[in-house]
Amino acid sequence: MQKKIYIVRHCEAQGQPSESPLTEKGLKQAKYLVDFFSNAKLDRIISSPFLRAIQSVEPLCEKTKIKIEIDERLSERTLSTMDLPDWYEKLKATFNDMELKFEGGESSQEAKNRIVNVVEEVFKSGTKNTVIVSHGNIISLLLMNYNSDFDFECWKNLSNPDVFQINCINNEVILERIWDEDKIIKIN
Repeated sequence: MQKKIYIVRHCEAQGQPSESPLTEKGLKQAKYLVDFFSNAKLDRIISSPFLRAIQSVEPLCEKTKIKIEIDERLSERTLSTMDLPDWYEKLKATFNDMELKFEGGESSQEAKNRIVNVVEEVFKSGTKNTVIVSHGNIISLLLMNYNSDFDFECWKNLSNPDVFQINCINNEVILERIWDEDKIIKIN
């Protein structure tokens, strides 16, 4: 059986804290995701507990009558609990050294393990088509797991929202980006 997992980066948000809601534009983007997924026969929707992730798929859940499953493992990666004025450079360094860890934070490897475990569990489940909504940094680490060419530059080029499709066919994983803001690709 072919399984599809749609990895969705949340829509445009008002900030980075877990309680940050979507912007007006982000709320419109969330409604557009309903149209984007109109041809997909979805079985499950799993979300990060962060408000911006939940709000990104609430309209889709209402339309499909699928209840959002919250999974803490989809929370955005904590780079550090300290204020890092040079956070951008520090984040870049963690793409090159997967074990690098800053005070109170988690390494890229630790964060990657969290989200990969969710995806692997979905692959092993009985569901065929699942949406997983999360955040840019941790999604980048997931994509890096399936495509070693996915790097810091790729992270910088992610959009809000963004959608990737992971297919598992006969235990082979195929990854592709299916969201392009310039020419929104429809799911088949």
